[in-house]
Amino acid sequence: MKDQWQLQEAKNKLSQLVTQAERGVQFITVRGKPKVAVMSIHDYQNLTRSETTLVDFFQESPLYGVELDLARRSDSSREIDW
Repeated sequence: MKDQWQLQEAKNKLSQLVTQAERGVQFITVRGKPKVAVMSIHDYQNLTRSETTLVDFFQESPLYGVELDLARRSDSSREIDW
């Protein structure tokens, strides 16, 4: 089965392109160069699914547990000449 489509062919045969994308990634070319990948929603979700939660990400950071000084300093203002 083919997996590369010229842009004009992809436009003319969109239904067939979508059917093929459900079976595997399809590439649309412009002037012979791949420009776009078309894939099934299942493949897309697998590709973009995060393996870890944001909380886990921060807890696994090498900076986890480092104390930060978040207190405001009173000397942070300065005079402005008008």
